[in-house]
Amino acid sequence: MNPATSWQLRTQQLTFTTGPAWMGIVNVTPDSFSDGGQFFDSASAIRRAEELLAEGADILDIGGESTRPYATPVSEDEELRRVLPVIAAIRKNNPQAIISIDTTKPVVAAAAIEAGAEIINDITGLADPRMMQLAVDSRAGVCAMHIQGTPQTMQDRPHYDDVVREVYEHLELRRDQLLAAGVERERICLDPGIGFGKTHEHSITLVRNCAGFHQLGCPILVGHSRKGFIGQLLGDKTADRSAGTLGASLALALQGVQIIRLHEIRATREAWQLLRAMSPQ
Repeated sequence: MNPATSWQLRTQQLTFTTGPAWMGIVNVTPDSFSDGGQFFDSASAIRRAEELLAEGADILDIGGESTRPYATPVSEDEELRRVLPVIAAIRKNNPQAIISIDTTKPVVAAAAIEAGAEIINDITGLADPRMMQLAVDSRAGVCAMHIQGTPQTMQDRPHYDDVVREVYEHLELRRDQLLAAGVERERICLDPGIGFGKTHEHSITLVRNCAGFHQLGCPILVGHSRKGFIGQLLGDKTADRSAGTLGASLALALQGVQIIRLHEIRATREAWQLLRAMSPQ
């Protein structure tokens, strides 16, 4: 099966004819693993969103609850307080910007969609039936991710007999459940969940084998930015992971991965542009 060439969102459509769409991360949190606290207040988060758009982000993924290992959950009210002003400001200043809400809570997702979000990005794969129904009713684009456990348990000795096969089968099942619930295929995106209930070796294996997930017939999203497996491959867990993230991003783009989720956009986008322009035809 050829890689998916488009992703239908709530009111817009993304196409991937010249390469991946770049998803910029805006964590409105005090405790995300890489940039927690940097954009916690609304003004800082809005400025960061504007910077990412200027760097060439195709999507802004707005999250108000950290999903790092052992993160403390937050209430619906607190998550809404964090993300809604940011979404409203982005929509006002950049009406055509594509906004994704990174949440597991149906109430937060519904409010974000009302404020202008186009995508529900749910690390549980829309496990809550209310989230599934919201996806059907809103006709938003949805991204369903694989996770083993929860953020509070996922790194407690994750185990797979065959990580690629097991993640593939889980995503295949989730795709079919979404279809059966009434979510249209063209609105579904799937994410193997790098670092979510995986050892560094599991994550490396998944990144190397992402091309196989195209057989699922949906766009693939990968969020690998600054994650621990990069430090392991570099042989230095304390190393700056920006260059390593760029290298992994190009490896994913060469496999046809359609959406690449990043903390920084410009360097990777420009590196991909040059790689395409200078590669043998």
